[in-house]
Amino acid sequence: MAPRILISDKLSPAAVQIFKDRGLEVDFQPELGKDKDRFAEVIEQYDGLAIRSATKVTSKILERADRLKVIGRAGIGVDNVDIPAATAKGVIVMNTPFGNAITTAEHAIAMMFSVARQIPAADASTQAGKWEKSRFMGVEITAKTLGLVGCGNIGSIVAERAIGLRMKVIAYDPFLSHERARDLGVEKVELPELLRRADFITLHTPLTDKTRNILSADAIAQTKKGVCIINCARGGLVDEAAMREALDSGHVAGAAFDVFVEEPAKENVLFGAPNLVCTPHLGAATEEAQENVALQVAEQISDYLMTGGVSNALNMPSISSEEAPRLRPFVKLAEQLGSFAGQVTETAITGIRIEYEGYVAEMNTKALTAAALTGVLTPLLQSVNMVSAPSLARDRDIQMEEVHRAQQGAYETYIRLTILTERQSRSVAGTIFADGTPRLIQVKGIDMEAAPGPHMLYITNEDKPGFIGKFGSLLGEAGVNIATFNLGRTEPGGDAIALIEVDGEVPAETVEKLQALQLVKQVKLLRF
Repeated sequence: MAPRILISDKLSPAAVQIFKDRGLEVDFQPELGKDKDRFAEVIEQYDGLAIRSATKVTSKILERADRLKVIGRAGIGVDNVDIPAATAKGVIVMNTPFGNAITTAEHAIAMMFSVARQIPAADASTQAGKWEKSRFMGVEITAKTLGLVGCGNIGSIVAERAIGLRMKVIAYDPFLSHERARDLGVEKVELPELLRRADFITLHTPLTDKTRNILSADAIAQTKKGVCIINCARGGLVDEAAMREALDSGHVAGAAFDVFVEEPAKENVLFGAPNLVCTPHLGAATEEAQENVALQVAEQISDYLMTGGVSNALNMPSISSEEAPRLRPFVKLAEQLGSFAGQVTETAITGIRIEYEGYVAEMNTKALTAAALTGVLTPLLQSVNMVSAPSLARDRDIQMEEVHRAQQGAYETYIRLTILTERQSRSVAGTIFADGTPRLIQVKGIDMEAAPGPHMLYITNEDKPGFIGKFGSLLGEAGVNIATFNLGRTEPGGDAIALIEVDGEVPAETVEKLQALQLVKQVKLLRF
């Protein structure tokens, strides 16, 4: 019996035909995603699900989806899919990360022009029979400074367009190297400097714990008086209440929002503010972009269901079925090594060196390197997978080096990953134990052994008596239970590290207290 596909959002006829041509049975119900009850009733009948943004794939939906194997999102954003629940259910989640970059970048530029010249308000006034020429005094964008918060795939296209408009472009992006910035023709700066200098600010970053409210009330207060702010990326990057106050006071001269914290945005604190331009999440809404992502998602879902090929998966490594049994534990190890390095690195990455020693060096290390890159980039970019990670690394001019060698040390095989930044290098190594589980065996050149866990504390400190008791007491006072405790040091009294697995979240105030201990150099919360 042919696999069955449910298309619950609008997809082009050409995309539907791809499924049929590949021998799949297609049920095209473009309004079904809006009917939660009916959607929940029928989802158990399908092997694959093709969606856009209207369909919400919640944990409750997934509980009913016993037959479902793959979800394909025509577009990049997967906020409408519960990825952890899908992973637990064994459902692959795919997206199409590069199909709408140009369209979104062009929308940001259009919004910038609209705010600079107050076009929507002037249009409404003129069509109402008024002639308020003196009311709508605009500003030129030529020679103005554009500040990009995020300079990845979309941000770099905006930069290119803005430079063509004779703007000066500065960018804040922790993953942007100075070499890549120079190639793009932009100046890399830290966020406070961007806020201080920019005449226009556009946001082009995913919504993560680090970027949520990146334009907070405090950040907005640091901007130049008369700044214009454009958000076509994700709702939640800007404190909407603070933005409304800044617009009302005149500190922010204008703003354009295509995305909001709550969507559909039927009501919002921003609505009615002076010189505000709003659109209903139209960043990817062009015929070209919609067609591109629809065709891509149809091909990806068909490939997986008919051949087992996995492309642009957000929750599964892209490995062929033949390689999977042997590579799977090493893929997990490589991604965890990358995740460790990515979570503790705070400056721009210029290079990554991955050393494969022993029998792992004879495997298909391309998948392992992609897994390691996924781990490195995920803490900042979130929607990263083994297909997109190498491209994202190239976009940021991160130089990759692979080293393969026969066994030399005590371990039959291991992987060492070294992150090179503009300030330092940091390495972490691991191996696979006989039971098939990954283990960290070295951090910063210090030998130790630790199994990555869901919640971990990474601490670097001076090796002095009494230190362990002090931070152990702080965790105890906070009600945080220690599951495993792993130590390493360079020499007695020298540099020391601790990797501690705990049974749950560590409160922020406890982290601050740990950081304040006399011998502590660094405290990081890690999640694997």
